[in-house]
Amino acid sequence: MAKQLQVPFTTKLPYPVYFRTANLTEEASYPRHRHPWGEFVYAFSGVMELKLADSHYLAPPQYGIWLPPDVEHIGMNRHEASHCSLYLSRERCRALPKTTCALAVSPLIKSLLEHLREHGVDHPRTSSDRRLLQVLIDQLALAPTQGSYLPISDDPLLRQVLTALEENPADGRSLAQWARQVHTTERTLERRCQQHLGLSFTDWRQRLRVVKALAMLETGRSVEAIALDLGYSSASAFIAMFRRMTGTTPDKVRGQGLAAS
Repeated sequence: MAKQLQVPFTTKLPYPVYFRTANLTEEASYPRHRHPWGEFVYAFSGVMELKLADSHYLAPPQYGIWLPPDVEHIGMNRHEASHCSLYLSRERCRALPKTTCALAVSPLIKSLLEHLREHGVDHPRTSSDRRLLQVLIDQLALAPTQGSYLPISDDPLLRQVLTALEENPADGRSLAQWARQVHTTERTLERRCQQHLGLSFTDWRQRLRVVKALAMLETGRSVEAIALDLGYSSASAFIAMFRRMTGTTPDKVRGQGLAAS
């Protein structure tokens, strides 16, 4: 049963810069809301999701999601997750993107976030805290942006394919086979992938499999079982794809999740 969570701040932030962590059970969600401050969301383990009116953002371990002020959204997670939010007053958001996007989390950004969590720094109490938080804000402002890690589309043809793959990510049909399924041409479908997703069909399907694999790793499934569930003929093929897409291995992600729990 889905658990409805309470939005932590509704009218004002306790400080212009505020850092908050939370451990969430599966199928937890925050109600639709907006706030006059910016928010950066990062999942130490699990996958956080944000739904806007016309888009859907996911935060696997190598990305965080930036929400500028006044963006209406719903926060949720399908499986257990440990996450943090860095809240910034409107004045502190000036150097950050003006639109919602995924930000690449560098090793330095990740280390800063983990340090803040481990030491319980929620706002700048000391000059050291202020410097640390400012470095984090500066690094986020420099982070490469990605519109959405796993974009979606309401395009009638494309949506049929994406929905089917979300339900069965092991489906290995080629783009040409999918085109015949939805009564169009391969070229048309590939063009719509680029127009609506900003990705090739192959890249989108691999990202989907990464997101599905992350959730399975959280449950303790073996790499071999996950590989088969996602349509790979061998664990090594799956591991190679996962490393290429995330820069790490499934076992390391599982270890990080256990350490964060």
